[in-house]
Amino acid sequence: MVIGEKKQSGELLSPQFMRKLDQLALVSRKIFAGKMRGERLTKRRGESAEFADYRNYVAGDDLRFLDWNIYARLEKLFIKLFLQEEDLHVSLLVDTSKSMDWGTPSKSLYSRQVAAAISYIAMTNLDRLSVYAYSDGLQYEMTGIRGRRWVFRVMDFLTSMRYDGASNLPAACKQFAIRHPQPGIVLILSDFFEKGGYEEGLRYLLGRNYDVYALQMLSPEEIEPEMVGDLRLTDVEDDDVAEVTISRALIHRYRKNLEAYCGELKEYCNARGISYLFTSTDVPFDQIVLSYFRQRGLVK
Repeated sequence: MVIGEKKQSGELLSPQFMRKLDQLALVSRKIFAGKMRGERLTKRRGESAEFADYRNYVAGDDLRFLDWNIYARLEKLFIKLFLQEEDLHVSLLVDTSKSMDWGTPSKSLYSRQVAAAISYIAMTNLDRLSVYAYSDGLQYEMTGIRGRRWVFRVMDFLTSMRYDGASNLPAACKQFAIRHPQPGIVLILSDFFEKGGYEEGLRYLLGRNYDVYALQMLSPEEIEPEMVGDLRLTDVEDDDVAEVTISRALIHRYRKNLEAYCGELKEYCNARGISYLFTSTDVPFDQIVLSYFRQRGLVK
């Protein structure tokens, strides 16, 4: 658990919004095998209560699953097969680099609210939840969470996150892939401002066959800056300094570069099966959860 300023859990999700989330479930575009039986049926054959098919008996099979009715009719031994129930693993990677703690509304609050909503859906549906905060690597984590009793502890974890340092998505994704070998849903919440590039980090996730979602969020000031005159700009993450004269032509070039950067990220994700979504923080976060994520197939 992070040690930091404490806030009320209710600041992230209102009771009215949580009642809406109670009607939702997370959906994976892939079928995963969990370590313990969960709340969803998969195509893998197992021993749950829902019948799937028969196969011929072979030596060593569990005799409890022989179908004696078929044996009485055909004098042949058949084993009953059932659909396996298994966990859905849901992991959130929340960017807590210093650039995220900026804007109106701030990207830090926005990412925590989205993370809180997805976490709440996962916990109420008994999915296996893990939440990671990262900047130059994984910083803090809550892993192996399962069940509604964890809701307020996860909310406290999210509200207590500290935002500092430079973002290093490749380092964070590499550490995550090593610590979390189970396939499942991975949602990245970030502005994706990576001086070292985002490609290597996303490749680590793709190599593990995760079902990856990327939510890029920028503040209105980043999308439509209104600065003018001679300015001395300092990078909040690594203290790089640039002295520039902000003109209409420079603002136009900035917008073109930002549009190109976000477009390249979107194209990279779409070409590799990563579900990409861009939003400004002035879009209500509940709209992202209830509408946009539903359109992308993450929630139903």
